[in-house]
Amino acid sequence: MLPVSIITPSYNQARYLEQTIQSVLGQDYPSLEYIIVDGASTDGSQAIIQKYTDRLAWWVSEPDLGQADAINKGLRRASGEVVAWLNSDDLYLPGAIGAAVQALEANPAAGMVFGDAITIDEKGTELNPLVFGDWGLQELMRFRIICQPAVFMRRAVLEQAGWLDPAYHFLLDHHLWIRLAQRAPVRHVADSWAAARHHPAAKNVSQAAGFGQEAFRILRWMGDQPDLQPRLQEDRRRIEAGAYRLNARYLLDGGQPSAALRSYLQALWRSPRFALQHWRRMLYAIASLAGARHVADRYSNRR
Repeated sequence: MLPVSIITPSYNQARYLEQTIQSVLGQDYPSLEYIIVDGASTDGSQAIIQKYTDRLAWWVSEPDLGQADAINKGLRRASGEVVAWLNSDDLYLPGAIGAAVQALEANPAAGMVFGDAITIDEKGTELNPLVFGDWGLQELMRFRIICQPAVFMRRAVLEQAGWLDPAYHFLLDHHLWIRLAQRAPVRHVADSWAAARHHPAAKNVSQAAGFGQEAFRILRWMGDQPDLQPRLQEDRRRIEAGAYRLNARYLLDGGQPSAALRSYLQALWRSPRFALQHWRRMLYAIASLAGARHVADRYSNRR
């Protein structure tokens, strides 16, 4: 049985933090190490964490340099052969850790496994399923986005790839997935492992434009990596289309349909078939600009 370490970075998420903690400690997996890294919250988060100190391997509440810094701090403390992080507003679904370990044991060459997920709202009500495919390095380079809380990594491969880059604040996870996939295969399991919470203060809503900016930054970074350059050159149009498509998606989520549509047009020019996988989102953007509020509101609710 592989020992597992889970890290929860937290900052002023007292509203959701206890549910997150309970979703980890309620897993039916005996060899579990749980670490919480709080960024000196001022909303009472420490009192919630202290209720569970006898079940934590380590916790701290002190200023940090952001999410990546907090997660790295926990990863350096972790001793498990399998590691993951769960943000303080997300949840593990029952049996997630055990299923992830089974997947890693069944695929000994894999450096990372990821499952499907669901989205939930502030109250925990299920919104939508998030279903992914058996995506590897090439799909990740095309900015196929997977759900971070449904990802579990083999520590040895993570150490080869390096920790999270603190210079990234939005796609820090995707940047890491690419680096992991450079070094070992990744495997998808068609089972829901996590719930990602969508709420107004979440980055993908309140700071949506930052995701596209970092997608283009990752695109430039890939061009500087000797082992990624051949893949980038061979598949440049779809990879660039993926960056523009991702940018458009988050601009639309952030309430900027005009900018989103311009980015979708860039994606269409580079790879029409790849871009048109988002045809529903394109229609929502057009409807919003045309003043069809009922269509735009429906998109907002589904999002």
